[in-house]
Formats: sequence, C-alpha cells, structure tokens
Amino acid sequence: MSVSFLLGPRDLRAPLAWRHGRPISALAWLADVEAVAAKLPSQGPAVNLCGDRYRFSVGLAAALLRGHASLLPPDAREDTLARVCAEQPAAFALVDPGEPYGAGLAQRVAVDADGARTPLAAMPDWAAIALDRHAASLLTSGSTGVPQPHAKTWGTLVGDVAAAVPRLCQLLGLSSLGGLTLVATVPVQHSYGLESSALLAMLGGPAFEAGRPFYPADIVQALESVPRPRALVTTPFHLKTLLQSGLAVPPVDMVLSATAPLSPQLAAQAERATGGVMVEIYGSTETGQVATRCPVRSEVWEVMGDIRVQAETGPDGAERFVFSGDFIPAPTPMADLLELLGDGRFRLLGRANDLVHVAGRRTSLGHLDFHLNSIPGVEDGAFWLPDDVADGVVRPVAFVVAPSVDAATVIAGLRERVEPVFVPRRVVHVQALPRVGTGKLTRRELREFALAQLAADGSPVRLSHRVPEDHPAFAGHFPGQPLLPGALLLAELLEAMRGVPSLRARLGDAPMLAAAKFLAPVRPGADLVFDLQPETGAAAGVRFEVRMGDTVAASGRWLPGEGARTASEAGGSQ
Repeated sequence: MSVSFLLGPRDLRAPLAWRHGRPISALAWLADVEAVAAKLPSQGPAVNLCGDRYRFSVGLAAALLRGHASLLPPDAREDTLARVCAEQPAAFALVDPGEPYGAGLAQRVAVDADGARTPLAAMPDWAAIALDRHAASLLTSGSTGVPQPHAKTWGTLVGDVAAAVPRLCQLLGLSSLGGLTLVATVPVQHSYGLESSALLAMLGGPAFEAGRPFYPADIVQALESVPRPRALVTTPFHLKTLLQSGLAVPPVDMVLSATAPLSPQLAAQAERATGGVMVEIYGSTETGQVATRCPVRSEVWEVMGDIRVQAETGPDGAERFVFSGDFIPAPTPMADLLELLGDGRFRLLGRANDLVHVAGRRTSLGHLDFHLNSIPGVEDGAFWLPDDVADGVVRPVAFVVAPSVDAATVIAGLRERVEPVFVPRRVVHVQALPRVGTGKLTRRELREFALAQLAADGSPVRLSHRVPEDHPAFAGHFPGQPLLPGALLLAELLEAMRGVPSLRARLGDAPMLAAAKFLAPVRPGADLVFDLQPETGAAAGVRFEVRMGDTVAASGRWLPGEGARTASEAGGSQ
C-alpha cells in the first residue's frame, strides 16, 4: 500500500506555524494532532469549520488519522451545513473553542490546539497516510452559489503540492521553501486557501501564519509578526483593498493571487509596494492548481510539473480545454476559453459560460470586469446583464465602488478599454459588492444585489418566469383549453417579487393588491416577463405588467402591507 506522511521532508524542530508571533514546531503540531485525534468520534465525516488556520490543519490531520474525510463547506451558515450534511447523519463539526457555529450537527468537537503540548521526539509511524484514502471533499459555492462536492484523496493533495513546489522555488530563486512563511487572507476551506497555505506548509516545507487577516491593518500586522522570507497568499480584491489603504506594506518576497484575473496595473503596483514577485495561480476545485504566470512580465500561463492541456470537442460539439496529469484523477475540462501556445503554455481568454453577446459582438463578463477594475478611482466593480432586452439588445449595467469618480468618468474610462457596444449606459455607485470570503461574486448573489439596488432607487425591475407545462392548475382550467387562473398568476408574480430584497422591504410579507386587470390568457409553457415599477412617495407601491412577448397578459398595482418599510427606508437599507 502506497503511503505519504502528514508532513513532507523538513526540519521537524523548525516552525510549521506561527500563532500571534509565536513559532510552533512540526513536532509540537504532531503532538496536537495525536491529542485531538483521540477525542474524535468513531463515525464521521468531519465538517472542519475552524477559522484558525493552525487548528484547521490539526483537525484535518486528526480526521485523517482516524480515517475520516473532512468536508469543507463554503461557509458556516446553518442552511449551508444542513444541505452539506443532509445525507451524513453521523457528521460532526470541528470548531474553534468557544465558537457557536455547527450547532445543528449531531456533535461538535472543539480543536483545543495551540502548540503548547510537549512535542513528539520524531515523526511517528501513525503519520503515514494511505494515498488512496478519501481526505477531503471541497464543497465550493461556485458561480451559482449552490455547494457542489469535489472529493480529494490524500494522494491527489500530495501530488498537487508536489507540482507547485518546484515552480515556487524557481520564482523565488530558492533551492527549497524551508524558512518561507505564508500569510493568507483566503479561507482555508477554499481549494486555493487550502492548497496554498495549510497544505503547502504541511507537505512543501514552509510555515504558515495561523490567522486569517482580512482588513488591511490586520494583514500588515500579520506580515510584521513573521520573519522573512515571507509570502502573501491573497486575491485581487483583498490585494487592491490593501494597496489602496495607504498603509505601508512590509517587504514581501512573493505575492500569490488567484480566484479572479489580476490587472497588469494592480500586479505592477503590488510588486512596487512589496518588493516581491507577483505570481498568479490558475486552477479549479476539480483539478487543483495547474499553472502560473507572472503578470508583470507576461500574460502567458505555464503549466506546472507534468500537467498537460489539450483542446478537444465536447459532447455539445463545442471546443473545450482539458487538463490531465498524475495527481488529477481524470482528464478534466475547464470552464474557460484558452488559446494554446504549445509546450504547456496558454492565454486565458475568459469563462466559457461568461460570454456576452451584444449587437453581434462577443466578449466575456470577466474581460469587462477586468477593464472596469483597471480604471483609476474604481475600488471595486462588476458588470451585470439584466433580464430585460430593449430593441433586441441587452444593456449591461456596471456597479462600482468608486467614491472619488463619477459615472461619466467611469464610462469614459471604459470607452478607452472596450468596444463601444459593451460600454454600459448606466453606472450605479454602491458602498460595497456582495463578495464572499474569497473575493468572488456568485451569479446568484450579484443578481439579487443588482435587482435590489435598481429597485431601491426607483428603477424598473424585470424578472423572467416560465409557466410549467404540467402546472396542476391546468387540469381543471380547462379541458382542451388550459389556462392559468388569474389568482395563481398573481401568486407566481408575488413569489418572484419576494426574491428581490428591496421590493420585499418596500411591500412587506403580505402586500395588498390595489388593482389587477387580466387581459390575455396564459397557456402552458408560456414565457412571462414581469415588469415592476417601484413608485415614489409616502405610500409607495409597485406597479406591474405581465407580458408574453408583445402581449400584456395582466397589469395592476401592489401596495405595502404588514412589515413594509417606507420607500426611503427600503432604499437606505441597501
């Protein structure tokens, strides 16, 4: 049976981690793993919710030692954990001492590990883990916001790190990563945060800082608390916030970035501010990290180790790009458009499911976001495509966090960077975008946010809805001529409006129907458009039209009911 130890080759007396400026040796870490493993239930899996990176790593290793896989959810919300554990009645939570999350699970185990136990004398035999053991399931939120499990064996995780270490050594000009310390702003439950902090330290030789600094001052403090050489593991969102904070960033030998494309301007600024090399990592939860580039020097990506990429035709006849390699369990297509340059080198053109077609032209939302965030004064920004189409053309909307520049300046900046058809007619200033811990924006979160923002300032909202062919109401209304009763049409409309937070705040949980006219029958399979126009004034309601193509099927007006706020209150809540 092939095995690999919990820790890769390293000086076991040297630091594996730093907590609050105090080093913890690998031998002390092993003592904590042994003690925590003895407390774990006999049945699993473990749901590792530890925010402290050191305790997370101890919990991950302790679960492996007991034969349990670790489930790594995108967040610790009660509804997320309920979905994750729906088919896992024996699942237990690993938590930081004193933290309340995971209360809905059958059992919670506090990972009481801080490196204070008596260190072991040497690497124990029990630290050898079978390579084929199920080690972890990453439950990523992805772009849709629905957690999807991605199982990883211990061999897959070991191979992932083994491919990355030589590349990082090359870029740092070091013979090994021993002595390097990693400071990460990324949640360790995320694939990138797992690979590039806890696992990279455990298997690749460096140490890691135990916290998860988020705010610029916390990042600066964490960097100052560990010795050089050091690397900052972060995202474009966190990096941009840090560099715009005005704080002096301590010298950093390497900055690693992933989860979204990094603009050349931000990459160059990061190298100037830190003095280190800026490195981007490309990969996915399915494949792990597979390629790197240094964006200040080149836009071209280069695969790591023996990883291979090739183009092939998918089941739908479209071209797709497939990555394979020793540690990738099976050839895996990426959801991206690439330009292959040979010898494992490629350019990234955008997300395959992110394409935007306007007036016969094509681009990607990622490409538009990239240029939006390159405009001086734009601290954060994202494009959104509404459901409505005017004159046969969809009109993008840009949401920006840009307190120092106005909409006209943003539009002028985009005109210099993108084709005219993609320049938005509307730029909406917001205080913040609803990003998750990794800095990503899911499609679902962005859509809900966009609808709420547009409704809050009195802008019309357009929602799409398809009437099911097998809607039960058609059985009795009417044989041979099925139609959807008006009351049920209004119920469908009301349910759709409840999905828009600002409309729900405006109307409350029980809106009052002030008027309704039914002008055309709604048949099975009808594609409906709900046009909603928030009103202004003290008793502001929402006027509506239900359309089927050019036909108005119904119109009317809702008034605020119980639990509603005034229009100004609803707008101010966003």
